[in-house]
Amino acid sequence: MDNKSSKQVELDTCENCSNFSVDGDGDKTAAMVSQAEIWQEDKKFTVYKVVIWSRNESWHVFRRYNEFYKLSEVLKKQVPDSNLKIPGKKLFCNNMDPSLIASRREGLDQFVHHLMHQNNLLNIEVRIFFNLDTKVKEPDRPNLLKCSGTINLGPSERPSANPSDFVFLRIIGKGSFGKVYLAEHKTESIHFAIKVLDKKHILARNEVKHIMCERNVLLKNINHPFLVGLHYSFQTKDKLYFVLDFVNGGELFYHLQKEVRFSETRAKFYTAEIASALGYLHSNGIIYRDLKPENLLLDQEGHVVLTDFGFCKEGLIGTETTNTFCGTPEYLAPEIIRKEAYGRSVDWWCLGAVLYEMLFGLPPFYSLNVQEMYNLVLHSRLKIKGPVSSQCKSLLHKLLEKESNKRIGSNVQDFNEVKKHSFFKTINWDDLLNKRITPPFQPQLNGKCDLQYIDPQFTKESLSSSMSSFCDEKLSTSKQDIDDVFAGFSYTPPSSLD
Repeated sequence: MDNKSSKQVELDTCENCSNFSVDGDGDKTAAMVSQAEIWQEDKKFTVYKVVIWSRNESWHVFRRYNEFYKLSEVLKKQVPDSNLKIPGKKLFCNNMDPSLIASRREGLDQFVHHLMHQNNLLNIEVRIFFNLDTKVKEPDRPNLLKCSGTINLGPSERPSANPSDFVFLRIIGKGSFGKVYLAEHKTESIHFAIKVLDKKHILARNEVKHIMCERNVLLKNINHPFLVGLHYSFQTKDKLYFVLDFVNGGELFYHLQKEVRFSETRAKFYTAEIASALGYLHSNGIIYRDLKPENLLLDQEGHVVLTDFGFCKEGLIGTETTNTFCGTPEYLAPEIIRKEAYGRSVDWWCLGAVLYEMLFGLPPFYSLNVQEMYNLVLHSRLKIKGPVSSQCKSLLHKLLEKESNKRIGSNVQDFNEVKKHSFFKTINWDDLLNKRITPPFQPQLNGKCDLQYIDPQFTKESLSSSMSSFCDEKLSTSKQDIDDVFAGFSYTPPSSLD
């Protein structure tokens, strides 16, 4: 396989990728609806847990659907152009139905997310709803019935995480702002991948928005099996830490370089899992924007795990668009190259490019000359360079459609349109999501800490004295150490309410 450029480009950055609102005192506030629970007092009813971060503090409140609904009605009257949307009332339905509860939770989370983007909405009703002024932590109440599939993101019994909580074992990756380490939690005996980023490098390159966006997106990934999960995030005076799932089956790029191309069956399996992950992100108002084999890992069983969310864009619901020129050249959609406004269909173009590369060894329209490659993307006809099924050819042409409004997945159905394509007729999507389909390839690993699929240029590097110095760093607690620009970065996992 020819070596292809893996440089990322970002020009004319003009977005706010944070989900923060700024209150009257200049403090940043963020919130998310983390779970739904069924409570039982005189009668059963459903409540939704809202987690809030503000002034370097976090707390939670419990609110029923009707409370969200009343707040939305008040805001519609006070700010008619706010464009806030809330899941509709369903008068003749079972309000204990888990599917309805899960759907409402997602819709309410988007409502809160959208609300946090509009500073003009932080009025007295909103402040009361989120306890922004009193910050009184509402007590956890016994949940006698628990909804299947709900996620608990409440406060943790552990007040913080700290570098000294971990034993750092090996370097397993490097990036523009720091390194990734294999580490073991000292008390939990669990292995993690810890991404350690240098604050001064982030500030010097004006990348704060992307780092904070990555943290926000990672918090939502716990609901999907093909997205890497965040366990902790914390900061010291000089560094930021992401504590992530350790996935050691190797990059898809590594396996593709080794084998040159995959069979259509294997490529179909990976494409289905990637599409499922993208569909989940889109349902949460997130565009990924940097899909490529280097950002796709295989776990121990051979399932895909999507990682690296620094180029994600939050808060895009439905047909909303953005216009930042960013991504990796080989996978940029035509509308990004033309510097037009674009939406989530850019991810479906990228999926087509990755599927093409898995089948034929290089991305479509590839050239060593970037400008020539852009010209080919914009004007050249797609060429199928090997024997594949007619269904596969059809999907490639529909994903790599140059006109974004004609591309598969560009309408309101999004992922649902993609998964109905005949190429996926052999895929049972419920089985796929629940990992009941045996992967076509399983990495031959000798245990959870086997590093044979990790690039030796990283694993052979010794842990330097500078590494040990940051293990001794104390967790930042003062406002001066934390820096206003990284306020709200830290996250510690919840304890169970049971």
